[in-house]
Amino acid sequence: MTNSYYIDSHAHLYREYYPNDFQEVMQRAVEQQVEKVILPCVSAESLPDIFEAVEQFPKHLFPLIGLHPTDVNQDFKSQLAILEKHLTHPSVVGIGETGIDLYHDTTYYAEQLVAFETQLNWAKEMQLPLSIHIRDGFNEALSVLKKFKNAPLRGILHCFSGGIQEAKWAIDNGFLLGISGVVTFKKNKLQDIVKEVGITALALETDAPFLAPDPYRGKRNESAYIPIIAEKVAEVLEVSVKEVLECTTENVERVFQQIA
Repeated sequence: MTNSYYIDSHAHLYREYYPNDFQEVMQRAVEQQVEKVILPCVSAESLPDIFEAVEQFPKHLFPLIGLHPTDVNQDFKSQLAILEKHLTHPSVVGIGETGIDLYHDTTYYAEQLVAFETQLNWAKEMQLPLSIHIRDGFNEALSVLKKFKNAPLRGILHCFSGGIQEAKWAIDNGFLLGISGVVTFKKNKLQDIVKEVGITALALETDAPFLAPDPYRGKRNESAYIPIIAEKVAEVLEVSVKEVLECTTENVERVFQQIA
């Protein structure tokens, strides 16, 4: 392994969330060795900001195309139609973030299932990796994913929040576990998951601007905080930070081959 940089495998680094200091946020990330960032898309409205950011930092930012489950509503089919037209954009490296979220609202649960399956089909047909969001819906999401058991799907279960059984299923079926700043919080089960599955199953992520790690918890997150997450993972696994950096970068580049 010769990687000397981190990858933030999931961060919303674009103007919507960083209207006044986007350039500085990117500069701080690179200064902290976070040289590659995967940008999830949440809806068609995200696209102009995402592509603008990628145009400014083409060597650092890698966009996905997807419809976030909490952005699924009665209009979801027209959203998917718009998004699908951008799948062949030369900078796009995957599908996401897509998935199932029943935490706040179950109104559009049936529509979420259809939207998720549609995007899994995009990934299958185009042989693209996925960034999958699951919150309070693991059984429901896995029931959809299991329809693709013969398809070589791969990707990251972003901001992983499941138990060890879900973790093992994901790893056995071509997915990495996205480890966010939650791993730095006191009293969290994510540390136990990390310890049990080991470094070869992990990807680092911030989910910036959300979920800032300690000691920044409750403040705006940014990709420059990836080393803080790496340090906690190293502590939990009793390995060096260098090993965490090298292995997680290799993991993500194996799954998201276009950014390697």
